[in-house]
Amino acid sequence: MSFDFKDPKGANNATCKVDAPLEAISGSANGVSGTVKFDPAAPSSLAGKIVIAAKALHVGNPVMLEHLHGDGWVDVAKHPEITFEVGSVKNAKTEGTVTTADVTGKFTLKGWTKEITIPAKITTLKDKLKARGGNQEGDLLVIRSNLTVKRADFGIKPGQAEDKVFNEIELSLSIAGASPKA
Repeated sequence: MSFDFKDPKGANNATCKVDAPLEAISGSANGVSGTVKFDPAAPSSLAGKIVIAAKALHVGNPVMLEHLHGDGWVDVAKHPEITFEVGSVKNAKTEGTVTTADVTGKFTLKGWTKEITIPAKITTLKDKLKARGGNQEGDLLVIRSNLTVKRADFGIKPGQAEDKVFNEIELSLSIAGASPKA
């Protein structure tokens, strides 16, 4: 079954947190889209791509936002998308409607691509699309994951300003995809 993660409600989101001795920076993005195919009876067949619009990344401080969007950090003008494309699934375990798995794929940030493995919690919600709001019948697929990436691995000011911003970026994803019934 195919699920579309473009969310007209704007509830799908990714958050990021970067810590350091001098300050902690938290941000979010709700410009999530992409398509995922998932069969709860065969979880290792998971396939698809999740896309976050880089310009949708937001932090509360306007100066920090300008830096985040600028060429030293995410460079949204040259690299408008942050993506994760599924490659393989291991250690899939399903209990009821929830599948947990280690998902390996290509993560692209600022034009740099690295293969990473993320822990994913995938929940299949049969006939719950209308309950989420709207007027269509169908199913939902909810994906949640927490992971850590190193900014240096993606060409984001490697080795610089680590007194202000540590190398590790904590990411959290909480998204729902829709599969409307025809």
